[in-house]
Amino acid sequence: MPAELLKVHPHNPEGRKINRVIEVLRNGGIIVYPTDTVYGIGCDLKNRRAVERLCRVLDIRPQKLDLSFICRDLSEASGYVKRIDTPVFKILKKSLPGPYTFIFESSTSVPKILGVNKKTVGIRIPAHAIPLAIVNELGNPLITASIKDDDHIKEYTTDPEEIFDDVKNVVDLVIDGGPGGNIPSTVIDCTGDEPRLIRQGLGENPL
Repeated sequence: MPAELLKVHPHNPEGRKINRVIEVLRNGGIIVYPTDTVYGIGCDLKNRRAVERLCRVLDIRPQKLDLSFICRDLSEASGYVKRIDTPVFKILKKSLPGPYTFIFESSTSVPKILGVNKKTVGIRIPAHAIPLAIVNELGNPLITASIKDDDHIKEYTTDPEEIFDDVKNVVDLVIDGGPGGNIPSTVIDCTGDEPRLIRQGLGENPL
């Protein structure tokens, strides 16, 4: 059965539509949704069968899982990372919500949730009303990856209807929140003694 395409207002997400998204996630569904950068694909972090299915859709082994968590705020994010030093916390406070992925050593709760020993975790708090409304209502993060395009020239698809045509047979719901971006998040590695830029994306270098 093909996926559902759901139009959601990008700035004022309708409550009943967000509730529909939550229903799909709680039933182990995989969703596609807009962020402040590119469209993402993800599922409920705490539904292990959904995470395993997401790995199959993305054609990666759970042991190689290198995905990010979409969190509602820094307080929630801190439960999944080993530690956040004060200088790094100041960078996070300045940068989030925003188009950044911060990589940390994972806390002991992450392997228990995922069933695989993940030493690092990427944290995202996007400046976009739709994913924030979803994780707020869900009560825990989404585990997520960016929607890539097979075209070697345009790496990321920006049209949600085009994305829907591409993935409608492998996901359960695609949120149309308007055109997406085509520049991914800026990635900062916070696992060493000093944070370092490992990918320059949409966000300016905060270091």
